[in-house]
Amino acid sequence: QVKLVESGGGSAQAGGSLRLSCTASGRAFSDHVMGWFRQAPGNEREFVSAITWSGVLKYSESVKGRFTISRDNAKNTVYLQMNSLEPEDTAVYYCAADSTASEIVRVSARLYNYWGQGTQVTVSS
Repeated sequence: QVKLVESGGGSAQAGGSLRLSCTASGRAFSDHVMGWFRQAPGNEREFVSAITWSGVLKYSESVKGRFTISRDNAKNTVYLQMNSLEPEDTAVYYCAADSTASEIVRVSARLYNYWGQGTQVTVSS
């Protein structure tokens, strides 16, 4: 059974930092795009960042310069370092893996087949 499990969520003050981790089991995703999405109550799931196996990166404009995505293929793990947090970053953050081995980063949640359960990030002003 394929599972993606996020960890590292919690609360932080504006300007603070959090580091999210996502570890996959049941399948190797070393050649798949892996990324992070977030969803606030009442909103659609929003692309945050993604990374290919070779290190091609993509960020949404709202987090560029503040968040950093990385991955460790040996550990089947992807990370999201979140710095300079803002209250607008408050959401449930989901780890996701593309269903197909690819070097093309896509931003639509519909194109990712594997999802974690989500981890809450709350940023206070």
